[in-house]
Amino acid sequence: MKFEQLVPSVFYANIKDSLKLFVDCLEFTISHEEFESESPYCVINKDGLRLLVFQNKEYAEVDKPLLRLVTKDIEEVYQKVSSTHPELLHPNLNKVTLRPWGAKEFAILDGQVGFVIQEW
Repeated sequence: MKFEQLVPSVFYANIKDSLKLFVDCLEFTISHEEFESESPYCVINKDGLRLLVFQNKEYAEVDKPLLRLVTKDIEEVYQKVSSTHPELLHPNLNKVTLRPWGAKEFAILDGQVGFVIQEW
């Protein structure tokens, strides 16, 4: 058995709110969108990663995912995020920090989705 990719689904009450985090801050691109459909959604991609973002108020109220992005240059990512979107830095992990398990990490949060950015 072989898998090639895990594609998470993320839910927002208003899908346009997701664009600040995913497109503006993390520089994902939208490869498909149906913003004007009855059930708005989009597919976003970056560096071989893919996410499905859906507008569904009911699911958004109960689904608050925490995802991890692994990088080989956490300082570069931190400098970019902290200089362009400092309001997204998570108050509990807003600086690059060496964690007890050996990874360097910082976190971002947009009120719906949290990301731990990590370098091993």
